[in-house]
Amino acid sequence: MNRILFLASLFLVPLAGFAADPPAKPPLTPADNLVVDGVSPIPGELPEHVGRYTESRAATLQDWHPTRAEILITTRFGDTNQLHQLTQPGGARTQLTFFPDRVEGGSFEPTKGEYFIFTKGAGGNEFNQNYRYDMATGDITLLTDGKSRNSGPSWSDKGDRIAYTSTRRNGADTDIYVQSPTDPKTDHLLAEVKGGGWDVVDWSPDDKQLLVLEEISANESYVWLFDAQTGAKKEITPRPAEGAEKVYYSAALFSKDGKGIFVTTDRESEFKRLDYVDLASGKHTYLIPDAHFDVDGWDLSHDGKQIAYTLNENGVGTLHMIEVSVSKDTATVGAKKEPAFDPPLPAVVISGLRFHRDPKQSLLAFNVAGARSPSDVYTWSTAGGKNTTTRWTASETGGIPPKQFAQPELVKWKTFDGKEITGFLYKPDATKFPGKRPVIVNIHGGPEAQYRPGYLGRNNYFINELGCAIVFPNVRGSEGYGKTFLKLDNGFLREGSYKDISSLLDWLPSRPELDAGKVMVTGGSYGGFMTLAVASNYADRIRCAVDVVGPSNFVTFLKNTESYRRDLRRVEYGDERDPKMAEFLERIAPLNNAAKITKPLFVIQGANDPRIPKTEAEQIVATLKKQNTPIWFLMAKDEGHGFAKKKNADFQFYSTVQFMREFLLK
Repeated sequence: MNRILFLASLFLVPLAGFAADPPAKPPLTPADNLVVDGVSPIPGELPEHVGRYTESRAATLQDWHPTRAEILITTRFGDTNQLHQLTQPGGARTQLTFFPDRVEGGSFEPTKGEYFIFTKGAGGNEFNQNYRYDMATGDITLLTDGKSRNSGPSWSDKGDRIAYTSTRRNGADTDIYVQSPTDPKTDHLLAEVKGGGWDVVDWSPDDKQLLVLEEISANESYVWLFDAQTGAKKEITPRPAEGAEKVYYSAALFSKDGKGIFVTTDRESEFKRLDYVDLASGKHTYLIPDAHFDVDGWDLSHDGKQIAYTLNENGVGTLHMIEVSVSKDTATVGAKKEPAFDPPLPAVVISGLRFHRDPKQSLLAFNVAGARSPSDVYTWSTAGGKNTTTRWTASETGGIPPKQFAQPELVKWKTFDGKEITGFLYKPDATKFPGKRPVIVNIHGGPEAQYRPGYLGRNNYFINELGCAIVFPNVRGSEGYGKTFLKLDNGFLREGSYKDISSLLDWLPSRPELDAGKVMVTGGSYGGFMTLAVASNYADRIRCAVDVVGPSNFVTFLKNTESYRRDLRRVEYGDERDPKMAEFLERIAPLNNAAKITKPLFVIQGANDPRIPKTEAEQIVATLKKQNTPIWFLMAKDEGHGFAKKKNADFQFYSTVQFMREFLLK
C-alpha cells in the first residue's frame, strides 16, 4: 500500500507543476561594460521573446580577388563584423579575421592577391589602423603607427605601393603617406596638407601621380594631383570667385590613358552627374546629362570601356551600365543600348559597385538591400551579349520569413514654407493590428544623409510584434534631392528642419491608420540632436523620445569633437567662434531648452565616441535629472559612435522595447 501511495505522489507533483505558471526569470543583469542609470529592470523573458529579431546579419562586398572569381566580404558570425572569403556563389563564408572589434574593410593586393590590407579601430574610437593579412600563412602585420587615425589604402597600379591619409603629425590634418605594404619601414610622409577632409582616391596608370579629393563640406570639395615621388601638388578644379556657387566633387578615377579623370560632381547642375575632365585643357564633358537624380555610386571597368552607375531615385537605387570612350579632350557614351539590371527585390538600395579586373568577364559585383532582405552580394555580367545576375550570399533574417517584413511606402507632405518633404512609412499588418497605430518618427543622421528603404533589422520587431508604424523622414538638408535642398539647414537655417518634423506631426492625422496621439521620436547622431530638438520644441505632441549618440549643444560639441572633424562640421552647423553664430547656437541648443523637455527621454551613448563626445550625453542627462524629467541613460564603455558589438546592441534593443512599453504603448 505504501508503495502505491508513493507512486501516486510522483504523478501528483508534476501535475501540480503543470497547472502553475513557470517561475519568472530574474531581470537581466547588465554587463560590466555598460553604464545603466534610471533604466527600468528588463524582464528576463524579453530576450527570448525578441531574440529572432536580433539574429539577422548582412554581407557587404569589400573586394574581388584580382585573378580569380572570388570575393572578400564583411559579415558577422560572432559579436562583430569580420572579413570572410567566398570562392564561389553561394559558397561557404570562410572567416579570416577574428577580433573583438569590427573590421571596417579590406582590399586585395591588385596583381596576384597574395595578401590583403584591412582596416580596424578599437573600442569604437575610429582611430583606424591598417594591417596586412598574408593569405599563405594567415600572419597579420600592423602597417601604421597604432595611434593616429588612418584611412584605408589606395593601391598603385603595379600593386607595389599604397597611399593613404593619416593624422599622426598633429591629430588634425589628414596628411598623405606612401608605403610598400611588404616592408612597413618604407612608410613615409609624402605631403603635408591643411584640414581633415583629404582622401586619396586613385593612382595614375603610370603610378606617377595621385588623385586626391579635398572635402570642405557636403557642398564644396576640390580635386588635386599629387606627384607620387615628390608630393608636389596641383589643383585641377579651380576655386569659385567670391560669392559664386560652390561645387562638389567625389568618387574620382583616372581614365585608362591617364589623360583625364572621371568624377561625380554637381557643377552646373542641381544633381550630381558623371563628368569627364580632360587634364590638359580642363574641358568638362557630362555623361548622362539629362538624369534628374544624383549619380549615387559608380565604377570604371579596368579596360576603361564601361561605367556602371546607380541613380538615387527618391531613395530607391537603380543600376545602369554604359559604354564609354575617350578621344582627344572629351569622353563619349556609346550609342549601343546596354542591357538593364533587373533587381531581385522592389525598392532596393544598391551600393559598393566594383568591376573584376579581368575585362573579358565584364563582371560587376555590388550589394543589394531591401526591406525584406539584409545587404547581400550580387554579380551582374554582360559578357557575350548576355545579361546574367548571380546571387553570391544569402544572409539570414533570424528565421523569420522575409514576406513578414513590411514594405515601405513613399509618403509626402507640405512643410511650413510650401516645400515638399518626403519619407518612407512602414506599417504593421492591419489584420493583426486593427485601428490607429502608435507612430515612431525616426530621423536620420548626417545631417546630410538620407534615409533609404533598406532592411530594418531589429526595428521590424516594433512593427510586427508591437504594432507600431515607423516614419523615416528626409527633412531639408538631406542629400538626394538636389544641392539647393541640401543647404537649406546650414548655419542660421537650422530650425527649418525642426519645422519639417512639426509639419510631419500635422500630417499624421490625415492617415486614419496612424495615432497622432501616440508618437515617439528617435534618431542617431545628428538625428539624436533632432530628437532632442523635437523633444524640447514639441513636447506636447509626443509621448517620449530616444536619443542615440546625439549632440545636445553644438557649441560644446564643436569644442570637444575630434580636431580632424571640427572644421568640416563648422561649415554645416556654423562656426561657434563667431559671436553671432555662437549666440544662435546657444539659443537653439536642446541643453539650454531642457526645461521644455517634459516627456520621458532615453539617452544612449558610446564612451569612446570621437564624433559626439560622451559629455554631450552626460550634460543633458544631468540637467534633466535635476528637473525630474523621466530620464534613462545607457552608455557602453567599449563602443563609439553607435553600438557595433552585438551583445551591446542587443541590450540597447531590450531597453528600448521596455522604454516603449512603459511610455509609448500604454
